[in-house]
Amino acid sequence: MNSNAAPAPTIDPQEQLRRWRLILGGEGADGTGLALSGADLEMDRVLGELYDAEEGKGLQSRNRSSKGGTEGSRPRVARWLGDIRKYFPSTVVRVMQKDALDRLKLQEMLTEPEMLEAVEPDVHLVANLIALNSILPAKTKETARLVVRRVVDELIRKLEEPIRSAVSGALNRAERNLRPRIAEMDWPRTIQANLKHWQPEHQTIVPEKRIGFGRKKQRTQRQIILCIDQSGSMAASVVYSSICGAVLASLPSVKTHLVVFDTSVVDLTDQLDDPVELLFGTQLGGGTDINRAVGYCQSLITDPANTILVLISDLIEGGVEQNLLRRTSDLVESGVQFLALLALSDEGSPCYDHELAAKMGALGVPSFACTPDLFPDLMASAIKREDINSWAAKHEVVTTRGDSRR
Repeated sequence: MNSNAAPAPTIDPQEQLRRWRLILGGEGADGTGLALSGADLEMDRVLGELYDAEEGKGLQSRNRSSKGGTEGSRPRVARWLGDIRKYFPSTVVRVMQKDALDRLKLQEMLTEPEMLEAVEPDVHLVANLIALNSILPAKTKETARLVVRRVVDELIRKLEEPIRSAVSGALNRAERNLRPRIAEMDWPRTIQANLKHWQPEHQTIVPEKRIGFGRKKQRTQRQIILCIDQSGSMAASVVYSSICGAVLASLPSVKTHLVVFDTSVVDLTDQLDDPVELLFGTQLGGGTDINRAVGYCQSLITDPANTILVLISDLIEGGVEQNLLRRTSDLVESGVQFLALLALSDEGSPCYDHELAAKMGALGVPSFACTPDLFPDLMASAIKREDINSWAAKHEVVTTRGDSRR
C-alpha cells in the first residue's frame, strides 16, 4: 500500500443521514431521525411521485374530477418534468424519464408538444418516439422530429470522427503495398517477412521483401451490410446502428447497406443521407424472421471476400432456424466476414438466445454485445481481417466463441 496515498474522503454523518432519507422515501423522518425541509423536501416529493406510484401517490393517479382519459394527470406530468430538471443533473433526469415511461407507462409524456419540449432528449427517448410514431398527433410530430434531430446531431458529433478515422486507416492498412516509400513502410510485417534474412554478425535483418500500407484508392474496397432487428428489445441498437450506418455511408471507399427487419424486410439504404428520416422509417416492435433478413442481405453481396455482414439482433428467431444456419454456413464458406452483435447500446449484457448464438459461433460467426464507442475499432478490426474473438478478449467483451476461420 502506498503510504503517501491520500486518505479516502469522509462524509459528514448528517449528510449520510440526509442521503439515506432521500433514498428510503416515506413520511417524516422515516426511521432516520432526520426530517427534510426546503429543496430536499421538494426533491423527495418528485422522487416519490415516480417511485411511490404503487402506493397510489404517483404521477399515474388522476384528479378525482377527471372523467376518464389523462387530462387530469397531464399538468402534473408537465410540472414533474420541469421539477426533475430543476433538482437533478441531466444524467439523472434521463434515468428518471426512462423509469417513468417503463414503470408508469406515461406515454402522454411524448404525445403533447409542450411536454415533449420539457423532456431531456436521449437515445431512449428517441427509441420511444420511433415506437409511437404511428400514433403521435400531427401537432406533436414536428416537435418529435426536432427532438430526434438534436439527439442525432449529438451522436454524429460524438461518433463521426472515430468511425471515419478507424475505418479509413484500416482500409489503408488492409491493402499491401510491395513497393512502399519510407513513409508507407509497415515495419512489423516487413520484419516478420524477413526474419530468415537475419544477419547475426551485423545484428540486423536484410529487408529483401518490403511491405507497406496501401495507398489511398477511390474505388470501393469494402461492402458493409448492417442488418438490424426492429423488435422492441433492440430499440437503442436501432438508433445507434442507424447513426453508425449514416457515417459509414459517407465514406467513398465503403459501400454501405442498412436493412431493418421484423417478420418483413425493409431496405433503408437510400435514406442513409438523412438519419432522422431513416429512424422514422423504422417500426419498432413486432415479430422476428432473421432467416428472411439474412437471405435478403445475401442477395446484396457482390464480392464475398470483401464483404462484412453485421447482424444486430438478440437472435430470438421466429423464422426457420435450420434455414438460417444453412445460410450462415454458406456465407462464411463464401468468404463473407459475418458478425452478430447482440446489442449496440450503452447498456450491459443483453438478453439473447444462447443456443442459437452457440450454433452460429460453431459456424464461425462470433456473437457479442458492443458499445457505440467500441464500434469504430470493431469495424477496423473486421476490415483488417483480424481475429474478432481476440478483439473481443482485448476489450473484455463477452463473446460466443466459434472457430475463427479468418
